[in-house]
Amino acid sequence: MERVKLVVHPRDEVGSRESRRLRRSGLIPAVIYGSGKPGVPVSVDAHSLREALATEAGTHAVLDVVVEGHKRPHVAIVKELELDRVKHVVTHVDFQEIKLTEPIESEVSIEFDGTPVGVKIGGGLLDVATRAVTVSALPTEMPDRLLADVEGLDVGDVAHVSDLQVPDGITVLDDPDEVICSVLAPRIAEEVVAAEEEEEAAEAAAAAAEPEVVGEREAESEE
Repeated sequence: MERVKLVVHPRDEVGSRESRRLRRSGLIPAVIYGSGKPGVPVSVDAHSLREALATEAGTHAVLDVVVEGHKRPHVAIVKELELDRVKHVVTHVDFQEIKLTEPIESEVSIEFDGTPVGVKIGGGLLDVATRAVTVSALPTEMPDRLLADVEGLDVGDVAHVSDLQVPDGITVLDDPDEVICSVLAPRIAEEVVAAEEEEEAAEAAAAAAEPEVVGEREAESEE
């Protein structure tokens, strides 16, 4: 996996006021965490962060985080991204230093490949129970997704974590018997769709009734 260089800027001040100032100037407050060491507060250019996470590895990219003015990079991954619920932009980043020779744990998305025969021919519905699993792998071998081949599923069939296509060197930590998806019969599928539509309508009505939110949501964790 390609390692990506990301330059960040040191910051001496922390707190909500400083975070707002940074965001107005196009910077995102961030912290670099190391094992047994206090976090290092920094800021990162929003555009540079998007570019760093736009590679094939996505948010699992191994980053050489270079603090401006320092020579030694921090080999790190993105541990957590905080998002503004209204604007859907990143408001805070936690970087975690890693060792390339030691496995890490991360949540990986599931990609459902194909159209189940029970949907295509039987008129059923693919009901997804979970869209991600936790895996352990070396940082440079962490997959961005795992495939689940669902094309052969008929009405009533179920796929489990153990059915995922897992490359060598990757360990899935979730229960192998956990259900990831199933194909519902047509009648049940209609009931599920109707219930989902009612829920979406209720959420839309509740959102419309809420007062407009002005300004940026502050990250709840220390910045």
